[in-house]
Amino acid sequence: MTTDTVPSNRAHQELVRALGELHRAAGRPGMRKVSDLIAKDDQHPDSISHEGVRTTLKGLTVPRWETVQSIVAVLAAACVDPPRDPTTEVARFLPLWRAVTERDEGAMKSARELALSQGWGPDDGQWSAEAVLGMMINPFNAIEIDASLAVPHEPLVSEDEWVQVGVRLIEEHGAELALRALLRTLKGDYLGAEEGSPYGYQYPDQAAIDAYTAFRYGCDRILQRLAVEPNLLQRSISAMHADRTMDREDRIKMLQAESDASLMREIMTVTPETWHELSEEAHHQILGYLIKQIGPVGRFGLPPDQRFRITWRIPEPPTA
Repeated sequence: MTTDTVPSNRAHQELVRALGELHRAAGRPGMRKVSDLIAKDDQHPDSISHEGVRTTLKGLTVPRWETVQSIVAVLAAACVDPPRDPTTEVARFLPLWRAVTERDEGAMKSARELALSQGWGPDDGQWSAEAVLGMMINPFNAIEIDASLAVPHEPLVSEDEWVQVGVRLIEEHGAELALRALLRTLKGDYLGAEEGSPYGYQYPDQAAIDAYTAFRYGCDRILQRLAVEPNLLQRSISAMHADRTMDREDRIKMLQAESDASLMREIMTVTPETWHELSEEAHHQILGYLIKQIGPVGRFGLPPDQRFRITWRIPEPPTA
């Protein structure tokens, strides 16, 4: 069973591309064969006609998760050179499907997704929500572990701050996610483990974490203003061009991005409703237009509105 509406957004395109790649890796089995293989195994959560397989792989509809799960499991099992683990592939596709249906590519994984996934984020050096979680949940960053368990080190935050962050995490995402993240860390799957450093002995880049958190907070505040202030983007673009105090390198990057016609079309048609369909490049460009400066002024662990201060190119209107 599928929905009737097909969103023309990047998340859906990524899902279709990933399905196409898996289909090719499986040797391009026919739609009827895929449907038959699903029907033969009662372990699959959905029964799908060959037409349902076709529309899902071609991206003509947005399928239910059970449909994607069944197709991915069958295709992964058919991969031979090299083989692919169906469970791992299903776990890889779940956030891709969620990004389409929930229209939020940066959302925190569910507790089940975290349990199935490997690592704390992508390999491109970018901080994901899970990577920030992995840093915050690691008690190594809050206490000096007893010498019988680990060599001495200087904690990054206080014990009280670590507890406060943990409480907020549980309140916002549930105890199961927090406990699964803590278990993963205690078992040795922590940030820095890939580089071979002993338990936690590669300090996280606090500046990178601050930049990621500030970007997310800035985007949230931009959405709030775009929803209530007409022509805010156009006025901010004019203010940016007229700003003679702007850093030279930042100005060059902004002007170079403006030479990309497709990117500018994407930016100039933005609304709060279409925000999550924009590329990351568009998000960064819009943030550069609206925000002159954003940075931390409060201690680690505070809510974003208390931790970061925004200097807008167009000041916020006075509140009633």
